[in-house]
Amino acid sequence: MKSKKQLGIWMDHSVAHLLDLNNSLEKNTIVSQSNFEVKTEDLKLDESLMQNREQNQLTDYFKQLSEVIKDYDEVLLFGPTNAKAELVNTLKDDRHFDKVKIEVKSADKMTENQRHAFVKEHFDASGKASKNVSNSSFFFF
Repeated sequence: MKSKKQLGIWMDHSVAHLLDLNNSLEKNTIVSQSNFEVKTEDLKLDESLMQNREQNQLTDYFKQLSEVIKDYDEVLLFGPTNAKAELVNTLKDDRHFDKVKIEVKSADKMTENQRHAFVKEHFDASGKASKNVSNSSFFFF
């Protein structure tokens, strides 16, 4: 039987820490461009233009994450903000993710070791609990 590719992502709107369970918790980080300092010329822009720019940067951030997620069978999104729910809403309309089981959990800020333990514990527990579950996507809020 083929082993499932599992990924944990601790995320907020500015950064995502990716933890690949199949590669001894290999880690990677994706940083949103929207978190960089505001330049002086940006201060001159009106508010709607700044919001448009932030939305485009968030869309690019989610696109980078979706490119990684599509290669996995099971994904855990966790973190302190609603960024994880926003990402799930973006992914649920895309057929590329129909066979990816995505779960969402709230979590506070964590150290790297805490993130590793959280992801390992989640997939250890879900592996035992999902033996009788069909191969369809689940979204938990």
